[in-house]
Amino acid sequence: MLLVPLGVWGGLIPFVGPYFDFGFGSSNAWDYNTDRLVLSILPAVAVIVGGLILLISANRPVAFIGSWLAILGGLWFVVGTTIAPLWDASPGAALGGQTRRIAEQLSFFQGLGAIIIMLAATALGRFLVVGVREARRAAAERAGAEGVAAEGTRQGSTAAPVWERQEGPSRDAQESPRDAEHARHAGPHHRR
Repeated sequence: MLLVPLGVWGGLIPFVGPYFDFGFGSSNAWDYNTDRLVLSILPAVAVIVGGLILLISANRPVAFIGSWLAILGGLWFVVGTTIAPLWDASPGAALGGQTRRIAEQLSFFQGLGAIIIMLAATALGRFLVVGVREARRAAAERAGAEGVAAEGTRQGSTAAPVWERQEGPSRDAQESPRDAEHARHAGPHHRR
């Protein structure tokens, strides 16, 4: 969920940062150029789309793609300013003093990208690992035998809750409402 706001931050901060003397290059807010497109907007779009895919996807392979998209966007935030001089691109000079320049560099590019990579990689790791319950359920379906499935869910501290392992009562085992009412009104001397 944090990937979407971080992507929005990465895409908008070059345009609204100059309002607070916080930015690179031009001190004019909403000043668009291709360097901002390549170094801020495109990776931000990748992070936002990847984050939205992760939020709405119930399908593991699709969410896998969303997390990789966010990772690549975060990676571009980290390395984009280093690679950009190869095609004569640059975010421009930082607007503040030394301490502010460090804060700008971290919050616009490297720090932002590192946080995005960490969050997206955590999501990716979750989708790469098959949960204990999922593995047991798949094994039970493959085996097709109820006894094998019940034995597999009783082991370990991550066993399925009791209500998942038990079958509901059969019709013969259920009391009729009239029998239950009779047993409730009968005193302890009438019960067996």
